[in-house]
Amino acid sequence: MATDERPTIAVIALGGTIAMTASADGPGARPSLTAEDLLAAVPGLDAAGVTVQARTFRSVPGASLSFADLTELVRLIDSLSVDSVNSVDGVVVTQGTDTLEETAYFLDIALGTLMPVVVTGAMRNPSLAGADGPANLLAAVQAAAAPASRGLGTLVVMADEVHAARRVRKTHTTSIAAFTSPDTGPIGHLVEGRVRYLAHPGDRTWIGSGDLPANVALVTAAFGDDFPLLRPVRADLDGLVVGAFGVGHVPAETVDLLGEYAARIPVVLASRTGAGAIHHASYGFPGSEHDLQRHGLLNAGFLDPLKARILLRQLLATGASRDTIAATFAALDG
Repeated sequence: MATDERPTIAVIALGGTIAMTASADGPGARPSLTAEDLLAAVPGLDAAGVTVQARTFRSVPGASLSFADLTELVRLIDSLSVDSVNSVDGVVVTQGTDTLEETAYFLDIALGTLMPVVVTGAMRNPSLAGADGPANLLAAVQAAAAPASRGLGTLVVMADEVHAARRVRKTHTTSIAAFTSPDTGPIGHLVEGRVRYLAHPGDRTWIGSGDLPANVALVTAAFGDDFPLLRPVRADLDGLVVGAFGVGHVPAETVDLLGEYAARIPVVLASRTGAGAIHHASYGFPGSEHDLQRHGLLNAGFLDPLKARILLRQLLATGASRDTIAATFAALDG
């Protein structure tokens, strides 16, 4: 905890586009910048009234992060949140945007601390015109230092917008405005260096991190699909998430297959659309949301397939029973 009036923020770098520079031995950018390098490139940071600690935790593309990395990251953040000489007032995590929405949600459900935790990154690496990394990092530090951010769960700050981890999605491959929250919009904005919240993200789902092995697959329904990746029935899966059409539909010929899985392992029904909730009984035809839930599939509510997989995987990693898993998803749907 800061000993003077300046809050102390730990900036933990994991790599990603924000930390990439052009490679000398091949095409394209690769992670090479440390947390210290990232902070040195931020104009206005000295005037932000914040003491910053730099920690380079990983230096990999977002696509190469693992659950083991995130479990270790949770331990580090937990150690920084306790009342000790090493504690801080907030944490900023920088990483690649490819998996930023999944990392943020993992932290949201795994961390029990009220301390602000903010995840950010960049859509343009530092060698490109209009690189957005420095501005995003400054805004993330400012959000993490704000008392109003305390207790809101993990936040994502990109393009001067603040998003709740459980709602945010990457919705464009290259735009600096790629991160949106389709169902709710951002919960706040950075205005003249201050975070201003317009909405509360709502109740959090907290389950801890857990480190039991858990293999959870995600399959997305497609036109004319019969889920060939699930045939024959796979014995190696501990859980399954189905990204269904619309409000929770799949081809009729796949219902028995999914029901067979649901009799063995938790199977969660989410929508592939990217916004809106899974319904309960708007439709009643074979393969409808009502039919699938009658066969034992769990309703993910507004949770998108990527986050539903994170939640199911982490419930299994903590040793949660099937009843606990069902109750957790039912609470989300409530």
